[in-house]
Amino acid sequence: MEKERLTAFSDGVIAIIITIMVLEIKAPHGGDWADLAALWPVFSSYVLSFVYVAIYWNNHHHMLYAADRVNGAILWANMHLLFWLSLIPVATAWLGENHFSARPTAVYGFALLMPAIAYYTLQQTIVRSQGPESLLSKAVGTDFKGKASPVLYTLAIAMAFIAPVVSNLIYVAVALMWLVPDRRIEQVLTEERK
Repeated sequence: MEKERLTAFSDGVIAIIITIMVLEIKAPHGGDWADLAALWPVFSSYVLSFVYVAIYWNNHHHMLYAADRVNGAILWANMHLLFWLSLIPVATAWLGENHFSARPTAVYGFALLMPAIAYYTLQQTIVRSQGPESLLSKAVGTDFKGKASPVLYTLAIAMAFIAPVVSNLIYVAVALMWLVPDRRIEQVLTEERK
């Protein structure tokens, strides 16, 4: 089965997720700077979530580029990832509307943890389907960031009830860790073409 339809569908869902998130930002009712400044929690939670969704889109794009084909297991693993990503807008809105308080911070962490697990599941499903000598298998290697992220999210969820600010700093740190370009797949593809 060709992967182009899966890629196009996933791109569409991710675009809708970003659109839903931005629609949660309501214009202030007043015309003063203070009215606009009151939106900082909603806006900052949106920015963080936008970065996360962009990271997933970027890495998803690279992962599917390295896949030769897709099968039913890959399709379902991809839907599993999209399901969890689709819940990020709700967690984002709750986090921002409640000024990063404990429970919304914990739920936001859960909304980040589950796509991380689903992404890893999709990655492993593709590797199993394509074999240990596949481009993706070679590119993933030990996958430090992919394994460290769920651990950090779990720590942040627990910390949310003690110090929500620490949890939110962990979420920012994980996003920054993933913002550093991951060139593994590109390097493997370049080596294969030589």
